[in-house]
Amino acid sequence: MKRRIALVSAGVAAGLVTAGVIGREVLKRRGPDAAPIGDLPPEDLGPVTSFDGTELAVRAAGDPSAPILVFSHGFSLDMSEWCDLWPDLARDFRVVAFDHRSHGRSAAAAHGDLSLRSMGRDTAAVLELVAPDRPAVVIGHSMGAMAILAMAEQRPELISSRVAGVVMIGAASSDLLRGAMGSVTELLRPRLGSARAAARRVDRLRRAVLASPVDVSGVVTRVTQFGPEAPHRVVDHVVALAHATASEVWTDALPELMEMDLRHAVPRIHVPALVVVGELDRVTPPAAAIELAGALPDGRLVVLDGVGHIPMLERPLELEREIRSFARGVFAPARGPKRRTRRKPPQGDEEVGAA
Repeated sequence: MKRRIALVSAGVAAGLVTAGVIGREVLKRRGPDAAPIGDLPPEDLGPVTSFDGTELAVRAAGDPSAPILVFSHGFSLDMSEWCDLWPDLARDFRVVAFDHRSHGRSAAAAHGDLSLRSMGRDTAAVLELVAPDRPAVVIGHSMGAMAILAMAEQRPELISSRVAGVVMIGAASSDLLRGAMGSVTELLRPRLGSARAAARRVDRLRRAVLASPVDVSGVVTRVTQFGPEAPHRVVDHVVALAHATASEVWTDALPELMEMDLRHAVPRIHVPALVVVGELDRVTPPAAAIELAGALPDGRLVVLDGVGHIPMLERPLELEREIRSFARGVFAPARGPKRRTRRKPPQGDEEVGAA
């Protein structure tokens, strides 16, 4: 137990220091005239009140009568990570995106509850609002995908009644210590007591680094989060979001993510499921995606070559095609044999299309 606490503590420390140190350099590069990464869906459906009173920001685009796609973002990000996917998808689907508690435009978590289970219930609250009488495809990235597993654990009836299919991107059901954080923990192994105590200490260090005059580049974020061809503005946007995220997300939510184990919830997702992972994903490595896809009752795996942990910004056209094809098949099932694993070759001529 002590060894695991030390490992988790080191992972928290690595995440906090990376966000703090690199965030300062990114914010310096992003001046007041920097172009926005992309637009949010135009329709404001919020605030949506979750089970404990936390108010969630929810936005939508597309024909309200069209098949519904619900997007759940990753840790320390917000709904803007879907900016390059929703405009085209909204031509054929009703696209709904929301910010998790204490992220983006949503309110701080009521009672300080930043557990994965609370985020699973947030996902359920949004799903019940936007799909009251028909099922939707729910799409989650990293923490957002794990929130879908938490929803399946707590509200399995929703999987039967409100979910037509699930897409999990950069996801794992357990043991995040195998990823980039775990690699750092093997080097650090600090004796800092509990994970939460360690996180509080390192958050103070992160803020001190931000206040210092030292400039540090964004190399670490590019190496841990992206493939080698990710545009600079995309890397900058992700780091800026991580920097702007409230301290309690880092100190309270990250330790639970590092320790989470939702393998028992995977069989409850008995609807068609697509697991997407970047070949170069160092946060949730392909081995975790292979394990997850194999454990799902109706799972299929797609590996994107040359891509890291955030393919919706790094290679949006490929990911959009995968989601569109999967959703069309779910809403209008096609006959024929299923292919459980495919590798997507790199598309060097594709550009990220944010406005």
